Parts: sequence; C-alpha cells; structure tokens
Amino acid sequence: MIHPMSTQSARTLRQQMSGPERRLWYLLRRKQIEGFRFRRQQPIDRYIVDFVCLKERLVIELDGGSHVETEGYDKVRTAWLEAKGYRVLRFWNNDVMGNQEGVIEVILEALHRRPSSPLPHPPPEVGGGD
Repeated sequence: MIHPMSTQSARTLRQQMSGPERRLWYLLRRKQIEGFRFRRQQPIDRYIVDFVCLKERLVIELDGGSHVETEGYDKVRTAWLEAKGYRVLRFWNNDVMGNQEGVIEVILEALHRRPSSPLPHPPPEVGGGD
C-alpha cells in the first residue's frame, strides 16, 4: 500500500530532480532503452525509488556525495527492496554525468538478465528426435 504522503513526496521529488537524475531520466523516458518503460521517483511501499522498471522489477538509484553518510540506511533500504523481489542498481552521480554509455550498458545487461524463476524448469525432452 502506498501512503498518500509518499505520493505527494514523489511529486515534489519529480519537480526537484538533480542534474544527474534529469540526465538519466532523459535517457530512460519514453521507452528509449529497447522499449523498457521506467518511472521516476516512484513510491514502493515505504520508500521512493529514483527510477524503476516495474515489469522487470529493476530499481535504479543515483548516489551523490551525501550518500556516503547514509550508507547504512541505503543498505537497509536495498535489502528491503530485494526482499520484495526487486533488483537494485546503484550509480554515482559522476558516473551518470561522465560515463552515461557505460551506465546504460549496465542497465541493459540487468534488464536482459532476468531474475531466476522460483518455479523449476521442465525436464528436457527425451527421445522424439528427427
């Protein structure tokens, strides 16, 4: 369940995006990365994530210098998101600004690397060859 304050906070964050967040959003929006749809400043239960592809359950977080001070909080937050079935990628702001091709490459690799299925794979077919 999304708390109404989270929705309002997300709206505010969308209006006050940092330069690196704006740069990455410019690259992710409108399904520009192989048709994958991303949302920005999206509430997921108690947290607001920077970017998320809900279909692939991939969260992208950007970290600036202030995140060094909140490393413990970020670890708890990442563990909570992973427990809910999300994969979390973290990039430093300077990576987005100075190596956006590399950032997009890592994002694409994660999008194409589907999480392992909790259901067992069917056994291979035996016989019935050509």
